[in-house]
Amino acid sequence: MKFMKLGSNPDTFQDDGNEVSIVATELVSDVTVRIGTTKFYLHKFPLLSKCARFQKMIPTTGDENIEIHIHDIPGGAKAFEICAKFCYGMIVTLNAYNVIAARCAAEYLEMHETVDKGNLIYKIEVFLSSSIFRSWKDSIIVLGTTKAHLPWSEDLKLVSHCIDSIASKASTDTSKVEWSYSYNRKKLPTENGLDLEWNGVKKQQFVPHDWWVEDLADLDIDSYKQVITAIKTKGMVPKDVIGEAIKAYTYKKLPSLSKVSMVHGDAKVRAMLVTITCLLPSEKGSVSCSFLLKLLKATNLLKCGELCRKELMKRIGRQLDEASVSDLLIPTVDGETTVYDIDMILSIVEEFVRQDSKNAQKHNGGEVDSHVQAPSASMIKVAKVVDGYLAEVAKDPNTPILKFIHLAETMSINSRPVHDGLYRAIDMYLKEHPSLGKNEKKKLCSLMDCKKLSPDACAHAVQNERLPLRTVVQVLYHEQTRASAAVTIRADSICVGSYESSRSGATTNTEDEWDGVMVVEDLSLSTKTTTKLDGAANSHCSNGKAKKGGASTPKKAAHRRTTTVPTGKGQSGERSSSDSSDSAILQKLELPKRTPSRSTKPAAV
Repeated sequence: MKFMKLGSNPDTFQDDGNEVSIVATELVSDVTVRIGTTKFYLHKFPLLSKCARFQKMIPTTGDENIEIHIHDIPGGAKAFEICAKFCYGMIVTLNAYNVIAARCAAEYLEMHETVDKGNLIYKIEVFLSSSIFRSWKDSIIVLGTTKAHLPWSEDLKLVSHCIDSIASKASTDTSKVEWSYSYNRKKLPTENGLDLEWNGVKKQQFVPHDWWVEDLADLDIDSYKQVITAIKTKGMVPKDVIGEAIKAYTYKKLPSLSKVSMVHGDAKVRAMLVTITCLLPSEKGSVSCSFLLKLLKATNLLKCGELCRKELMKRIGRQLDEASVSDLLIPTVDGETTVYDIDMILSIVEEFVRQDSKNAQKHNGGEVDSHVQAPSASMIKVAKVVDGYLAEVAKDPNTPILKFIHLAETMSINSRPVHDGLYRAIDMYLKEHPSLGKNEKKKLCSLMDCKKLSPDACAHAVQNERLPLRTVVQVLYHEQTRASAAVTIRADSICVGSYESSRSGATTNTEDEWDGVMVVEDLSLSTKTTTKLDGAANSHCSNGKAKKGGASTPKKAAHRRTTTVPTGKGQSGERSSSDSSDSAILQKLELPKRTPSRSTKPAAV
C-alpha cells in the first residue's frame, strides 16, 4: 500500500480518553473546536495560517477563548485531526484508507494554495495522481471509502477518477499487466511462481483475462455498477469475461444464491439482484444459462419485480439448450398449489421456440414449417430437457393435466427423434394421478408417437397396466411392423450373400423362379415366430442356390398368410374405438390378451 508522510514536527496531540484532544505546548489554548462529541483545544495562529474557513469564523483580535461548533465536516473528528496536525506541521501519514476523508475535510476548511503555498489540498492531489490512482489495489480501496463522504467525494471528482483508473487497468492488455492482483482460481504453473523455461529462455508470466474479477468483488453494489459500466464503455474486455466477473461478484455477495432454499432477503438484497440483472451483458452466452436460472429463481422467490423477471426469462430463452432439468425446477411462490412454477418454464420454452424459429427463418430466408423442417441440434436438446422436466413435475399430484399437455406440445413434432423421455413422463403422470378418466388418459397418451419408442420402451409399455389398451395395441402393432421389416431385410441379405458366393456357377433366374421366395406379412413378437421366419429365409436361400446350380426346382409356396392389423391413423388424436375392438385386434395379431401382468411370452404353436 502506498503512503505519504507530511510535516516534520513530533505529534504532540494528547487524548485524555474522554474525547478531548489537547496540543501539548507551553502556550495556552485560545480556541476550542467541537466536532460532534469531541473537543480540540487548539491555537488560533496555526489554524488561521492554513484554513480560509477559520479566517472567516475566528476574530483576529481579542484574547478571549473562542469555541467553534462544526457539525458537517466530512470525515468527522478523525479527518479534522489530520488537517489540524498539518496546520501545526506535525507528522501526518496519508494512505488509501484516510486520504479521501482528509481531502474532503481540507476542502471543507478551504485549505487552498491561495491561503498558503504547498497547502494540504495541493499535497493530497499530488499523492492521489502520482501514487494512489496508479496503484490497482489502492484505487479499489479508495473507491470503497468514497461512499462515506458523499457528496463531497463526488463533487471533487474523486469517485470518477477512481472509477476511470480501475476501468482503465481492467481494460489493459494482459501482456502489460505488471501489478499484483488477487486470483484464487485454478492457476497455471507460471501463476504459482514456477515460471517455465523453454530452451533455456524464461517465458513471460501468464496473466488470465479475468485477473481483475476477484479484487472488484469487495466493492459495494453501487460502486461495482459504476466500474462495470465504465469497463463496458471502454469496450476492450470480452463480454464473457464481464459475465464471469458479475457471476463471481454475485456469489460472493449472495452465497446462498446457489442453494435451492434461498427464500430470505430484504429490500437491499432485492435491489442488488435487480442491479446485477441490469449489468448482465446482452450478448448470448456471456453468462451460463444455469447462472441465469439461479438468478431467476432468486428474483422470483424474493419478488423483485415483473420487469426483472421478464428480462431474465428472455435471456434464458435464448440459450435454453444449455440448461439441465435441475436448473428448471423453480419453486412456486406462496399461494400456488403446485410445487414448481410450470407457467414460468412454459414461457421460457415458448421464448426459445420463437428464437429458434426466427433463426431458422434467417437461415432459410423465409417461412419455416416446424412440421417439415428438420429440427436444430439445440431444439432436440431442449426437447429432451423438457421431457425430463415433465417427468419431475408429473410427480406432483397437483400438476394440472392441461399444463402438462400444453408444455409437452410446445415442442414441435419432429423435435423428439425418440419418445422414450416423453413416455417416461406420461407413465409417471399416470402413476401419480390414478383417478384420471379414460378420455384424459387417451389425450395424455396421444402426445406419444409409438413408432418412436425404443425396443426397451416398447417392452415396458406392453406390460404397463396404466396405459390405455388402445395405446398398448399401437405399440404391439408397430413392434410387429418393425420386426417384420428387420426379418425381411435379414432374409434379403442372406439371399444376396448366397447369390454372390455362388455367382460364378449360377445361371440367370427367370421371373417365375423367384415366386418361391417366402413372403412374410404377419409376425408376432414371440421369439419362436422370429426363429421360424429366420429358418424359412435360410431354407429359401438354400433352395434358390440349388436352382442356380442346376438342381431341381422347389415347389412354389402354396399359400401366403395375411393378417388384418389396425391402422395408425388414430395415434395422435382422440380414439373412438372401444376396448372390445382392441381385444379383437389382439386376437387378429395372434397375440394373447393382456393379463394383469401383461406377459409377453409367445403363444403356443
